Amino acid sequence: MEKVRRVESMADKRIGIIGLGRMGSAMARRLGDHGLHVTGWTRSGLPPDQAAAMGIESAPDLASLCQSSDIIILALLDDVAVHAVLDGLAGTAVHGKLIVDTSTVSPQTLRSRAAEFERSGAALLDAPISGGPDMLLAGKVGLYIGGREEDYRRFLPVAEALSDRIHHVGGLGDGASAKLVNNMMLMGLWQSMKEALQLGGKAGLSRDKMIAILSGSPAASPAMKARLPVVLGETSAVGFPVSGVVKDARVVRDLAGALGVAIPAIAASLASFEATMEAGFGEADLATMVRLAAETN
Repeated sequence: MEKVRRVESMADKRIGIIGLGRMGSAMARRLGDHGLHVTGWTRSGLPPDQAAAMGIESAPDLASLCQSSDIIILALLDDVAVHAVLDGLAGTAVHGKLIVDTSTVSPQTLRSRAAEFERSGAALLDAPISGGPDMLLAGKVGLYIGGREEDYRRFLPVAEALSDRIHHVGGLGDGASAKLVNNMMLMGLWQSMKEALQLGGKAGLSRDKMIAILSGSPAASPAMKARLPVVLGETSAVGFPVSGVVKDARVVRDLAGALGVAIPAIAASLASFEATMEAGFGEADLATMVRLAAETN
């Protein structure tokens, strides 16, 4: 009941979403379904008919989106895109706005802009999302939130409309760190599965028999089970692309390098995904990396 009241209390709040790709558009639909007023803007332009199809309004520019929004959510590709949008927002009337970045980027990205936006009277949160568009539409993603307690509380009703796994992990940038740590475990999973199937294949085991064993073993995980149809070549559906894993793994690599932490497992995983992307499968589902490895035995 408390959660319902919180979402209802946000019904008169205005949400702006910058970036309406796979994740941003799913977020827009989810929040719109919860009765929130949502306005969208993209750097490439958002035709009103596309906005209407998502159940949101289209802003002609950043200044208009900022004016019509209380909470501004970023759903962008990388650090460069986030900085570019923040540069644009810095030139608008952001006083009193809460800017929430859900992108998977470096922890330093928002930290480096915090003082600038605080002087303008705006607050920043990082809240990267764990999970794909389907999970987001179902409200089943994870949210790792970094920022001040009062800003977290302000965003919480919106977060509860998006997620059933909300973690306030610390200060600004800590949400990004938590998301990268989470992604590292998944990157390691796919690399381990690739190596296991390669070794088993060389030892004379069939791919299907190995997958039958692994999927019923303690090593199985929901992520692995959900992508078995991709590994088996039964579907070409894309939950998250290889190119996205490469981008995220490079962010992990750069952070680890800056902090002096050795990450050999992630280095191996990055090399595997980069090779898959270079082979022309950049926009295929990430589990294609494992499928290709299994097929070469």
